[in-house]
Amino acid sequence: MTLYQWFVLFLVVQIIHFVGTWKLYEKAGRKSWEAAIPVYNAIILMKIINRPWWWTFLLFIPIINLIMFPVIWVETLRSFGKNSTIDTILGVCTLGLYIYYVNYALDVKHIKDRSTHPTNPTADFISSILFAIVVATTVHTYVMQPFTIPTSSLEKSLLVGDFLFVSKFHYGARTPTTAIGLPMVHDSIPLTKKKSYLSFPQLPSFRFPGFEKIDKNEIVVFNWPVDTVYKFRDVSGRRIDKPLDKKSNYVKRCVAVAGDSLYIKNGDVYVNGAKLPLHDRQKLQYSYYVDTDGSQLSEEYLVRELDITDPAGQITANRYYFKALTEENAQRLRNNPIVKNVIKIEEKEGDLRIFPHTKPSWNADNLGPIYIPQAGKTVALNKESLPFYSMIIKEYEKNDLMVNGDEIRINGKVATSYTFKQDYFWMMGDNRHNSEDSRYWGYVPADHVVGKPVFIWMSLKQNVPWGKAIDKIRWERMFTTVGGSGEPTSYFIYFVIILGGYFGYNFYRKRKKKANA
Repeated sequence: MTLYQWFVLFLVVQIIHFVGTWKLYEKAGRKSWEAAIPVYNAIILMKIINRPWWWTFLLFIPIINLIMFPVIWVETLRSFGKNSTIDTILGVCTLGLYIYYVNYALDVKHIKDRSTHPTNPTADFISSILFAIVVATTVHTYVMQPFTIPTSSLEKSLLVGDFLFVSKFHYGARTPTTAIGLPMVHDSIPLTKKKSYLSFPQLPSFRFPGFEKIDKNEIVVFNWPVDTVYKFRDVSGRRIDKPLDKKSNYVKRCVAVAGDSLYIKNGDVYVNGAKLPLHDRQKLQYSYYVDTDGSQLSEEYLVRELDITDPAGQITANRYYFKALTEENAQRLRNNPIVKNVIKIEEKEGDLRIFPHTKPSWNADNLGPIYIPQAGKTVALNKESLPFYSMIIKEYEKNDLMVNGDEIRINGKVATSYTFKQDYFWMMGDNRHNSEDSRYWGYVPADHVVGKPVFIWMSLKQNVPWGKAIDKIRWERMFTTVGGSGEPTSYFIYFVIILGGYFGYNFYRKRKKKANA
């Protein structure tokens, strides 16, 4: 929906509210016209139903307002003596239209000093649950979101089984585009795998100011730009065009920012002509062949001594294929007496899966140069350059693009250049031969950025059963920071001390209170 359409819808809602409540405003000692002024009418309504004025803000927050509207309908009815269970059911099931009946057909009186405390345990429980959902949804949407690492694309920095907290406010929290959906659920309902949202209507989205910008080598969580998958691991070929905020969450490392020029040579990334330096916690991984004298490389040796999480695949009696090895582990294998040769696999052949899918000689280890688009910058458009920017023009910046031979038309006009409306980024995994990243689908738009991973609160080994819970947990990774320099430090013991102190203080306070009673 456009801004104009949303404005019209907003006015319609205001008219519906005025027509259905103006007499109730009068019975509460207010003026009838106060029910007609947008936003102001909500503030006055909060006074009428004896609720805090800041509840007005909750009515304008997507998803949260879906919880708040029924609450306001019920609170309005109770403020005029309609407290029965049937009144509550009618208020909710008629989407608030039962208030029309109360407004025009019944002679009700306003209860000015009505108690807002629930009168029975069930109502108190429901009230507490709704409040918890509202708070959790607000935090989840605008402050901090939990996230799980599902793949090994950032192995060694982030491991499969890491549970993260992702900050929304570092780069600026983004308002949702989906107006109707379940709170704290992404694109599908857990267990059922059914859609958790309605694709229509869609809200115009904007980003709050952040206190830092994305820099090179930072790990970033973002919505996968080209996501049309029905659901992961579905092989039926079904697809769905998802709203921006419901596209699948990906986590990669930003290797180039808007305005940079990038190329990759023999697997090394060069930005603006210089080889990109590695972060001190970053360990690149590549695929290798390892030849032995015929002796076996035991799984215990690989897992326990080399900490190789992706087991080797044995091709022949004396050749192994390693999907992902760091250079450090490759060197340690070279020093193993049974190992005769360690060969790093390098892409030599062209691969049209590589973005922009028109360069026959490009592959995952050798591509570029590629310009990373920057807001306000203009590039020339022709048949050679268009494949780099066609997704930006059509999908990310919502223009009508038509190509007829050598002629390019944007929004009906012949175009020989294009000016970008937002910044873009180039994201890659550290596991260079096992990462689906910008090399395959191109740029990540700024409006697709979700947040910055800041904290690992739990980490589980995937190949250890829950029957061995002590061994399954990576204790050394619990409560460690994602960013920073040097070896990650676990703050778990400090958390346990603080938690123990909190419960100990509460226990002492209750005992003292009981003794003084």
